Amino acid sequence: MDEEPKRTEVDALPGPVLLEFGTDWCGYCRRAQPLIADALAQHPRVRHVKVNDASGKALGRSFMVQLWPTLVFLDDGTEAARLVRPSRTDEILRALEAIDA
Repeated sequence: MDEEPKRTEVDALPGPVLLEFGTDWCGYCRRAQPLIADALAQHPRVRHVKVNDASGKALGRSFMVQLWPTLVFLDDGTEAARLVRPSRTDEILRALEAIDA
């Protein structure tokens, strides 16, 4: 996503949403991409919002993002789970199942 959404917009998103905070140049973020894609393929209802984060960005700060990638799993705008630097598809799947039952 080129333009960072506002926190009020994110909080108002209906249904299951995966917010992915990271950058294109982050090695951890690049390694997580196939894991995230595999998990999301099994949960097509989940909206995936990729946020190109940087130090001092308002949305990342509002979610207290400290490391990339940080995955925030929302259900009707409420945080249900969070993963920082996921290394396995199964942990992403468990978090997705919490918001996409």
